[in-house]
Amino acid sequence: MTLRLELSTFDALLRQGGKTSPEAGSVDALVSVKLWENPCWLSFRINFLALQFNVPIYRWIEKEFGLQRPEFVVLYSLGLSDGLTASAISASSGFPKNTISRVIQKLIDKNIIRREIDPADLRSFVLYITDEGKRIVDSAMQPMVEREKAMLSGLTPAETLMLSELLAKVVVNSPVSPPMINTEENEE
Repeated sequence: MTLRLELSTFDALLRQGGKTSPEAGSVDALVSVKLWENPCWLSFRINFLALQFNVPIYRWIEKEFGLQRPEFVVLYSLGLSDGLTASAISASSGFPKNTISRVIQKLIDKNIIRREIDPADLRSFVLYITDEGKRIVDSAMQPMVEREKAMLSGLTPAETLMLSELLAKVVVNSPVSPPMINTEENEE
């Protein structure tokens, strides 16, 4: 009983995080409910922030370069670390392997990336970014960095560092998170 009460109190405290900040009163009523009365506070906050970044950035990238989000995700991955496999890009992006495979072929056809046989495993392919691909990634980087800085502008440098460290811990721990729970298995 005590443990249940303590967890319930802790969950309530987590949901209330940030509610006392001066900016808290300036949010939309429904956003306020989703922030502070939501049992799934973490997923709401992460998804809300991701959309605040992704929607305008990927809309601009599509307009500017004619690339849809999955295409740019592949290109950006190669811009960060050239010589990747399709599986590595799929695993790090959350896009299914079949989507990544289709996108890779489109980008090869546009001469934005190239595919070569992996010298370490002649049955596999490795992907490389072309000069045109590098130009696109370099051009897109400034608006992406500016958007991220704007989103973090309400934090002190120490808070920004703490947020970075905490989110990295969540990401690193995500592969060990339990898979989706099948309710039929739990009814036995």
